[in-house]
Amino acid sequence: MKKIIYLIVFMFVSLTAHADDGLKVMASNFDFQTTQARLEQAIKAKDLTVFAVIDHAAGARKAGLALHPTTVTLFGSPKAGTPFMAAAPQSAIDFPLRMLVWQGAQDKTYVGYRPVADIAKRFHIAGKDALAAKIDGLQQALAHAATE
Repeated sequence: MKKIIYLIVFMFVSLTAHADDGLKVMASNFDFQTTQARLEQAIKAKDLTVFAVIDHAAGARKAGLALHPTTVTLFGSPKAGTPFMAAAPQSAIDFPLRMLVWQGAQDKTYVGYRPVADIAKRFHIAGKDALAAKIDGLQQALAHAATE
C-alpha cells in the first residue's frame, strides 16, 4: 500500500512539475543588462511603444528583500491589441504585450513571453488567427534580437 501511495505522489509531482504554462523562453547569449537594453532597442526599432518597464528586483530591494534581476517590459501598438480586446474585452488583461527578462541560475539570463495565439484561445477569440500569428512572429523576433 505504501508503494502505491508513493507512486501516486511521484506521478502527481512529475505531472505538475512539467505542466506547460505557455511561456515561450529563450536563453540569452548576453548578461541581464545587455539583454534588457537589446530588447528595448528592438521594440523601439519596430516603431512600437514601450509603455513601462517594471523592475521587480528594485521593488524587492525597497521592501528589504533580495531578487535576481527581473523586469517585465510592457509594449505594443493599439493597432495590434485592439482587435483582440474588441472581440473579447476581458482579454485586455493581457494587453499591452509584455516580455519578461530575468537572471536565473549561474547568472544565466532568459527572455520569456506569452504567444498572442494562446491569449486568443484562452478568451475564445475567433477570426484573428492570422493577426495572432503575425504578432507571435514579432514577439519571437524581438526575443531573438534581445538574446542572440
